Amino acid sequence: MTRRWSADWGVPAKPADPEIDVLIPSFARPAELAVTLAGLAAQDTPDFRVIISDQTEGAPAWEHPAVQAMVRVLRAQGRAVQCGRHLPRRGLAEHRSHLLGLAEAPCVLFLDNDVWLEPGTLQRMHAALAASGAGFVGSAVQGLSHLTDDRPQERAPLEFWEDGRVVPERVRPSSPGFARWPLHNAANLAHAAAGLDVEPGAWLLYKVAWVGGCVLFDRRALQQCGGFDFWEDLPPAHAGEDVTAQWRVMERHGGAGLLPSGAVHLESPTTVIDRAIDAAGVILGQ
Repeated sequence: MTRRWSADWGVPAKPADPEIDVLIPSFARPAELAVTLAGLAAQDTPDFRVIISDQTEGAPAWEHPAVQAMVRVLRAQGRAVQCGRHLPRRGLAEHRSHLLGLAEAPCVLFLDNDVWLEPGTLQRMHAALAASGAGFVGSAVQGLSHLTDDRPQERAPLEFWEDGRVVPERVRPSSPGFARWPLHNAANLAHAAAGLDVEPGAWLLYKVAWVGGCVLFDRRALQQCGGFDFWEDLPPAHAGEDVTAQWRVMERHGGAGLLPSGAVHLESPTTVIDRAIDAAGVILGQ
């Protein structure tokens, strides 16, 4: 692949109109954010913009030298990078709603600040979203510390979308589709991909319960389903806001997972400590 370097490091390339806005909600984790941005710098196409919204109460994560270095690399490649703060903290859903409100590109990638993307992942996700007709395509994060922890029983629910075309479906805890959630445990997707004959650059789409950490939405489809506007009906301490939004999009437009995934979880400790309130339970009555 040919990287998008400018001809002269001293003269940054002019940013192109992005096809994707990469939305990164950030809290603490400056080292992880630097790795996340390094993964984005390894993506060639399509054109994208990066929007970082930081809620660290001290110095924002993007002031860390390693993060600043990766921001410079992205900008030298011709990528627009926007760094901002969003305080006070009013919950995960509100933060995602804020980021979605900043987006203008046809597609938005919600990318957690502890995920590294292998080269070519963004191109595969974008092509798969366009070809599938889905409202979103997700690359579920893999924990590679589990590469020797093979769990074939958890991969039993793996079911591919026929011909790569995705149709709407309703997933709730009481529905059969909910049983797919173990697919994204440990390194299950890495083990699944190893057993498939997929050409380089190609992909398969499979049925999901939901996808965490790295999800590419058709922006209009997400907004038609309300985005994350339900944040006002939640207390600040909650989890599952991503599941809630995805289930609403799946019911109207469909959603899928991408295999091979290409997304690696950095396996740092979670910053979401209080999970007592489940957003789907409050908003969808489940």
